[in-house]
Amino acid sequence: MQTVEQSFESQTEVNRSKFLTYLVPYTRFDGLQEKLKSQHPKANHVVYAVRYLNEYDQIVENSSDDGEPKGCAGVPVLNVLRGEEMIECAVLIVRYFGGIKLGTGGMARAYAQATKDVLAVADVVPYVKEVKYTFKTDYSSVDKVMYALKQCDITAIEREFGLDGVSWTIMAGKEKIEAFINRS
Repeated sequence: MQTVEQSFESQTEVNRSKFLTYLVPYTRFDGLQEKLKSQHPKANHVVYAVRYLNEYDQIVENSSDDGEPKGCAGVPVLNVLRGEEMIECAVLIVRYFGGIKLGTGGMARAYAQATKDVLAVADVVPYVKEVKYTFKTDYSSVDKVMYALKQCDITAIEREFGLDGVSWTIMAGKEKIEAFINRS
């Protein structure tokens, strides 16, 4: 499976209709459709498709045609994401109608092409499921632990300083966590 760590944009034109495509990490998806609608008030549609993992490691998929004929917009976008094994990401497409009707087949091909175009410019990385690891240390070990975390390229770090020492919570891929544990 693959994912993206930052947002990407592309523009596709089919029979004078413009498709502005946004590929974003799933964490940035909430509220983005409404934001794009307010940024592009003359756009006819803002279509989306998302794929992410739930807490049980099941793939959850959702899509919206946003007023386009049923199954002609969101589903083709979702199918491209499935084919590329993309996960933990969302694609949103703003469509400006160009005056020429595409028909249902043409519309499905156009939305799929717009999705392929944004994937072509994106920096796609292998998906690594992050796990949470918690542990405690004394105050004298803080610098040593921070150095070990840096060496293992672990950046999601939370520390809580208490009376009995430091409580740590880190988030990283399983391999990075194991490397850290072996270093400590």
